[in-house]
Amino acid sequence: MRASIFKYLSIATFVGLTVQVKAQDNLSQYMASTVMEIWKDSLNLDPSNPKPVKWAYDQGVILEGINGIWKRTGNGEYFKYMQKSMDFFVTKDGIINRYKQADYNIDNIKNGRSLLTLYKVTGQQKYFKAATLLWDQLQQQPRTKEGGFWHKKVYPNQMWLDGLYMGEPFYAEYAALIKNEKAFDDIANQFIWMEKNSRDAKTGLLYHGWDESKTEQWANKITGKSPNFWGRAMGWYGMALVDVLDNFPKNHPKRAALLAILNRFAMAVQKVQDQKSGLWYDILDQPNGKGNYHEASASSMFVYAFAKAVRMGYLSSSYFAVADKGYKGIKTKFIRRTAGGKLNLSGTVSVSGLGGKPYRDGSYAYYMSEEVIDNDPKGVGAFLLAANEMEIAALPKPGLGKTVTLDSYFNNETKADQSNNTISWHYKWEELANGGFSFWGDQFNNAGFKTNTLYQAPTVANLKNSSVYIIVDPDFEKENPKPNFVASAHIKAITEWVKAGGVLVLMANDAPNCELDHFNELAIKFGVQFNKDSKGTVPVSSNFETAKVVVPTGNEIFKNSTNLFIKEYSSLKLSGNAKSILKDKDGDNVMSVTTYGKGTVYVIGDPWLYNEYVDGRKLPASYDNLKAAADLVNWLAKQVK
Repeated sequence: MRASIFKYLSIATFVGLTVQVKAQDNLSQYMASTVMEIWKDSLNLDPSNPKPVKWAYDQGVILEGINGIWKRTGNGEYFKYMQKSMDFFVTKDGIINRYKQADYNIDNIKNGRSLLTLYKVTGQQKYFKAATLLWDQLQQQPRTKEGGFWHKKVYPNQMWLDGLYMGEPFYAEYAALIKNEKAFDDIANQFIWMEKNSRDAKTGLLYHGWDESKTEQWANKITGKSPNFWGRAMGWYGMALVDVLDNFPKNHPKRAALLAILNRFAMAVQKVQDQKSGLWYDILDQPNGKGNYHEASASSMFVYAFAKAVRMGYLSSSYFAVADKGYKGIKTKFIRRTAGGKLNLSGTVSVSGLGGKPYRDGSYAYYMSEEVIDNDPKGVGAFLLAANEMEIAALPKPGLGKTVTLDSYFNNETKADQSNNTISWHYKWEELANGGFSFWGDQFNNAGFKTNTLYQAPTVANLKNSSVYIIVDPDFEKENPKPNFVASAHIKAITEWVKAGGVLVLMANDAPNCELDHFNELAIKFGVQFNKDSKGTVPVSSNFETAKVVVPTGNEIFKNSTNLFIKEYSSLKLSGNAKSILKDKDGDNVMSVTTYGKGTVYVIGDPWLYNEYVDGRKLPASYDNLKAAADLVNWLAKQVK
């Protein structure tokens, strides 16, 4: 018999009656407010019975959702929450308190993705060292004879669907970071083996678990499969697929196998969606079973998996209707706002497993016996992920079908990473650190653009499929022993491409930090010269006002932003049909636009939209750089002919 209780927290509801949430609300941020209120210091799941807080995957699911909202909104409070949550466990030496590698519990791997985010953003070695402990666990994790990871040491010979989400996205992200190409065969095989051993040929659904030894009471003595299709287990598996693909090499021979598995998964899950409510049942294939019910965490996971897979091009766009219907059902059935402006999520089953003590036999009656609760972290985390995806989907898509290409030929600084691999860095799409363009890249993607990087010299041929081409901060000898200077052949190719309708973005830097002589030879073709000065200097790190540039009302690019932070930039001298788009308080030109043939050129003397000044961790909230970045993305899209 299932029960609905306020087991974990009633703090979000004490203020009074709940009301149904309006469809247009930004639900991800409202739900995040609840998270950051009820779990301020750590993931204490039962405040009425305080115990030492465990290193638990529940927290990793929550933080995955918080991370996505941070990347979309640039609210630095979300990052602080992630960091505080992990710092509760991770020591200055990179040890993880309350984690025991010898348990070989694959659930314990999940939080590693939060550690990798913290490492990539801050560069602090303690996070990488802590993540390496989890990587080491995977290298030693007990396996089936075939090679599949055991779910836990205490569950020998067993693979569960849950474990694919707990282990594989981290496995792929860490392998990509250290450039361990061999790991991707193993990662793909985990999904291939799991599907082979647990899939039902008739429905296409996957059973919750599989016992290689066929000795468990819950295991079929011929197939080793558990008896039922549990919704959340399938949800874990779907989320694992879409998250692994983010870091899985595009040219890897087994990528096609993962995409095929995802498509089979999607077909099976779509068939068991309740057409009336849009939701999914706890036991997926028994909608009329006694006591069966719509379950919030599984429904949220499926919405996330479908919406993200469509956005990333892993699934046909027709599957977005499945996500949309599911999300509407979640909002109607499970989401309630409190009088305090936060949300509650009802309808999540607290736990369901196989074996253990007391023994869980995997029967239908067993699944129906587990409690259904409010504000369960697994459900809340899955909802954060789903809501954020749906809010991304709702954003305008002026860049749909267009490609924005970032130069990495003129700006091609390299350095050794933590594994002594040589990497290209500084103003790169994939770079999460202060000097990266990951936030701006996400904005392009969220607006429908495909992001691309050009590592070769620009030619008419290799620019042909680019709608927007961005050149940032060309190198000189101080930054690159063998810099690639802008030359006449490059200028000819770029001007021909712009004249034919291309949209060019030139972002320089102040004179001490950029090669401007050759860059000016390109810029002058569009009536612009960088003045080789350094304006907007900030003598004291916290004195942001000295670098403030105010956008006047009616600016043609920046419709939603007013106060911009532009530090140490080169002002512009304009001629011909180049026109000023923004001036500083001294009346000097900060930005310009030139119409050239069928194309357009936007110029500024600074790379001003790098992460440090858009991710919300440094600038005061009064500055609008992230909004300005979005304004610029939308404007650039409109210039594409």
